[in-house]
Order: sequence, then structure tokens, then C-alpha cells
Amino acid sequence: MRFPNPVFVALDTPDLPRALELAESVKPYVGGLKVGLEFISALGPDGVKAMSGLGLPVFADVKFHDIPNTVAGAAKAIAGLGVSIFNVHASGGEAMMRAAVEAIAPFNPRPKLIAVTVLTSMDEAALDATGQKGPAKAQVARLAALVKKSGLDGVVCSAHELAMVREVAGPDFLTIVPGIRPAGAAIGDQKRVMTPAEARAAGADILVIGRPITGAADPAAAAQAIMEELGL
Repeated sequence: MRFPNPVFVALDTPDLPRALELAESVKPYVGGLKVGLEFISALGPDGVKAMSGLGLPVFADVKFHDIPNTVAGAAKAIAGLGVSIFNVHASGGEAMMRAAVEAIAPFNPRPKLIAVTVLTSMDEAALDATGQKGPAKAQVARLAALVKKSGLDGVVCSAHELAMVREVAGPDFLTIVPGIRPAGAAIGDQKRVMTPAEARAAGADILVIGRPITGAADPAAAAQAIMEELGL
């Protein structure tokens, strides 16, 4: 599943006027907007609706992870805010993921529902400390297969796991890749990163890019440079 412009800019700020200003400035150069827990916790449903009203697809990065009934209710609530994509944690299990799928089935259009496999801030040592033994790629493979079985549309994964996700879930499975850093950019708290062009070449459908754009002196110019790097 390919988007004409795969770049979704991460607007994780509790300041709605600032988020709207950033979104408007980069709008000509990105394919969508991503709002996360900081944004949604501070600004709530009205903040999400404001972003959805800008005319770009919105990915609500909520990472729901709870008992099936609770996640079903939360899924229905976020879907009602006009978002195009939202996510859950695959580690919540098949029953939880299926409950979310069923909860949003009546929506038309129905938002894409994806699942987080392994956070890109986690490396092998972090996984081992949580009791998840084995390489990160093995855990991603197990969870991607479970996500596919549960009827979701795709996963969030590292660019380094894209080929393996395609192998276990097929070519039409939506892949959203955070941890994207243009050449020369600081990697911050991310551990498994890749440049936009590398990730696109590896088969990523959506590239989530935050600080390299929003932290730039000129966010619009930074977004335009990434678009040009991708040959768009």
C-alpha cells in the first residue's frame, strides 16, 4: 500500500496553536499528520478533531493496550474523531485486537487499524530486561503474524524489520515506520533508525518523522528537503 507522499509529520506537543501552525507550514510537503499521547492527553478530542479538519490524513498514535472490552470502547471513540489511522499494542493479544477490529467495523470510512510490534526505542538489552527473549526481529515476526491473523491492516515496525514483516504478512500489509532520521540528523532516543530514502526503498508505506522537521529552524524547508530526498 503506497501513499503518494509517505511522510507523516509527528506533532507531539501540548500546544494546539503551535501544532496547527506547524501543520499548516509543512502541509505542502507532507502526506499526513501524526499526533501522539502527549498531544491527545493535553488537548483531548477537540484537539484531534482540529487536526483532522486540516485536510490531511491523521494518524492517532494512541497505542491502546488493555482488556478487550476497554480497547473496543476506546477504538470506537478515537474512530469517531475523524482519524484515518490509529494503533494498538500487538502484545495485548488476539482477543484484544479482534475486539478493536469489530468495534470500528460500522464506520464508513473505516480508519486503518494497525498494531505496534516492538518500539523503536527498544534494543536487544531492553527486550531482554522485559522477559522477551530472542532477537528483536524474532519478536516482531511473531507479533506481525498475530496481527495479520487478528484481522488488522498492518503494523508499526522498524525499517530494519520491513522485509521480514512482508515475508510473514504479505505485500498489502500496511507498514508504518518511526525512527526515521535524515542523514546527519541526531537519533535522539531512537535505537533502530534509517534514512527516509532507505526506508522507502525497503518498502515502508508511511514514514513518521518528528524532530528532524518540527525541531528545525525552518520546518517547511526541512520537510521539503525530505520530500526532495524521496524524489517526490
